[in-house]
Amino acid sequence: MPKRPRDPNQLAKLIVDIATGEVEDTVSDAKRSPNPRRAGGLLGGKERAKRLTPKEREEIARKAAEARWNRR
Repeated sequence: MPKRPRDPNQLAKLIVDIATGEVEDTVSDAKRSPNPRRAGGLLGGKERAKRLTPKEREEIARKAAEARWNRR
């Protein structure tokens, strides 16, 4: 199935067709994350921190603190 139509009328028709079983919805669940808006933001920093050495984390924290203090 190609991309979903952007036109609201065509999209509504597609939704009705999917709901009535005339067309199969082929978007796989493997491509979807449980909550796509939050997944990257919540996990990204933690995953990145795991991969950094303590020295790298210290340098990043020092740079952030300096930026906060120099803002005033």
